[in-house]
Amino acid sequence: MRDDHGANIDAKMGSQLTGGPIDEKLDDDEPVRLQENLPPEIASPLAPFGGRKPPAPAWFDAAIAKEPERRRILVEGARIELLTWGEVGKPGLIFVHGNSAHADWWSFIAPFLADDYRVAALSLSGMGGSDWRETYTFETFATEIWECAKAAGLYDAPVKPIYIGHSFGGSQVFYSATKHPERMRAALLLDTGFGGPPTAEQEEQWRKEAEKEGKADPRWRPPQRRTRPNRVYATLEEALTRFRFMPPQVPGNLFVADFIARRSLKRAPAPDGSGEGWTWKFDPFMWGKLDRGPMQTLDRSKAPPIAQIFGDRSGIMQRRAAGQRSDFLPDDIPSSAIPDSEHHIMVDQPLALVAALRALLSVWPT
Repeated sequence: MRDDHGANIDAKMGSQLTGGPIDEKLDDDEPVRLQENLPPEIASPLAPFGGRKPPAPAWFDAAIAKEPERRRILVEGARIELLTWGEVGKPGLIFVHGNSAHADWWSFIAPFLADDYRVAALSLSGMGGSDWRETYTFETFATEIWECAKAAGLYDAPVKPIYIGHSFGGSQVFYSATKHPERMRAALLLDTGFGGPPTAEQEEQWRKEAEKEGKADPRWRPPQRRTRPNRVYATLEEALTRFRFMPPQVPGNLFVADFIARRSLKRAPAPDGSGEGWTWKFDPFMWGKLDRGPMQTLDRSKAPPIAQIFGDRSGIMQRRAAGQRSDFLPDDIPSSAIPDSEHHIMVDQPLALVAALRALLSVWPT
């Protein structure tokens, strides 16, 4: 599918649809091709700890000690992981994670909101503790969010819940807001950028890559599809050393990165039959099985209130500084930037994100 600028929608959405771990040996992961020769603090940030947990501050330990209720609910044939905090009957919030991520990306954020809200977080199908599917669609993801919100009791409050999504999860929240506005009171997008047309530098890079590979049309180079399953590592320590973020960045807080990484892994049979090892939970073929066409036909005129929070050093802010604007969102919606943070705001500045959420939700939507 192409938009009015003639740029493929995958290229426009770019790395802002990412948000999870990736095996550094599987560099053809969608939706971005990872850079080679990254510095060790980006390529393997947890390696120096040798499988040990990095020291964490007291606030973090206290937050994750407030364990959510965990369950899985059946949605269109797949069991979807659902985490909940707080009392049923209070205003509801439901959090949606980024690509290849999972519900526990919110487990150190949600407890700070649970005194005032009924909070839920889910793992979309193909990620976290949820089942994988043969095909994925934006509409199916929207149904998963809705069914989880209902199962969490978010509609038992006097007001409808607010949907909150980071990165790829923000795209799913945006889709739900435009297709099913009656399901929510408002939508909040966390570092979710829809981008403008590709930059001249991107087009030149794609042209060179296309010419090198003998492509007939050098204007756009289609992203590669994963053809290999996730690797199985012999030990948890080895798996943790392979964890890094998409898009690549130095994690702002290594204790957060470690917490996320450990919950991104599951036990799996070793390929040589020697026993069990560790592998990533996400479906490595999800991006190739996802139909992104419906994003082209959304009618934003009936959407509920939408607001945005960005990392001030994220790629989205860099594109804004370069003059690019979103084709999906107007410039005048409420927006704020979290200082000293990149794409993964909850990793870089978790307490600042909590403060920003509290402040925004106290006055918005009105």
